[in-house]
Amino acid sequence: MPGISRRRFIQFAASTPIVLDRLAAFGAGSDSSELILVGTQTTGASKGIYAYHLDAASGELSQHGLASPANMPTFLTLSPGGKQVFAVNEIEEYEGKKGGAVSSFLFDRRDEKLTAVNTVATHGGAPCHVAVDHTGRCLFVANYSGGSAASYLIGADGKLSESVSFIQYTGSGPDKTRQEAPHAHRVTVSPDNRFVMVNDLGLDLIHLYHLDAKTATLTPNSPAAWKAAPGSGPRALQFHPNGKWAYCVTEMASTVYVLDWHATSGQLETKQQLSMSPEGYSGPTAGDDIVFDSEGQFAYVANRLNDYLVTFAVSPSDGKLTMLDRSSCGGKTPRHLALDKSGRWLLVANQVSDNIAVFARNQKTGRLAKESKNFPLSKPQCIVFP
Repeated sequence: MPGISRRRFIQFAASTPIVLDRLAAFGAGSDSSELILVGTQTTGASKGIYAYHLDAASGELSQHGLASPANMPTFLTLSPGGKQVFAVNEIEEYEGKKGGAVSSFLFDRRDEKLTAVNTVATHGGAPCHVAVDHTGRCLFVANYSGGSAASYLIGADGKLSESVSFIQYTGSGPDKTRQEAPHAHRVTVSPDNRFVMVNDLGLDLIHLYHLDAKTATLTPNSPAAWKAAPGSGPRALQFHPNGKWAYCVTEMASTVYVLDWHATSGQLETKQQLSMSPEGYSGPTAGDDIVFDSEGQFAYVANRLNDYLVTFAVSPSDGKLTMLDRSSCGGKTPRHLALDKSGRWLLVANQVSDNIAVFARNQKTGRLAKESKNFPLSKPQCIVFP
């Protein structure tokens, strides 16, 4: 740096809060380092939520320790701005009552630690997904084995209220083994914050609700749901960066639906449906998760039973998908996908092989490297970049 020694610059940085925060955020002053939080299943060696650094230049991961102990924090989400972290506790009993829980934490970027605020009941078993609205005031949970969804208000101090809306689903689907009851699997907030969607694997539906962001109250929309093909099991839902299209991954059929989003009426309309499986394949399969690059040119979808990733090109005119490649997930049973902030790396949480796989990504073609860098962690489930 011209005109100032490295030592004097460091002294200046240490006395300047904004610069100090910047240095802490990127790890010892390296602007190629990205902070990561990873949620895990705690049925093995993992103890909760872990902090990592990703070197965006090399794709190397380094673990920076346990950010917070937690009981089965299998899915994480961040408040706008990343100062708060929320985790479902995917358990069947909480405080002596049937059902799971959801926990709130304050996040200290400098120490890379989470401070617990509070934990509240979700009133349904095995909560598997949590989402925050765009105002940062409302939180939503999907209970898988409970077949239900719940909403909460988030206080200025990060504290979660007791549930505001609780919705218990009833019924079953055609597959009596997998769809013997409702199974809520994902909660998604619309880009304009007016609607909330709940994927129901058991009923082959995406339930649609109006959101009152002041109170976190959910009321049924009209129409009340979008319906997938019988026995397909809608699992994941992700909006395209332009907010006009939504993409639903089905677990049981391992298909991807491209849906037009009608923001005024809160309707989803099927535009395209395509299979992730190889041509002629008729064996068991399990579509899992989907993520887009920041420009919305490419989509990446995981199959957790067959252990592969599918790369799609996204049409800029209508959002339809064209398959580009099918490749290994770098382990066994991929549960979650995340692209780093630079867009150079795709990270995969592989549950059964106990590893996080990091794939180099060609930002022009969208294609992933055939081999990944692999880093051990017991039963990783969810990866977020705060």
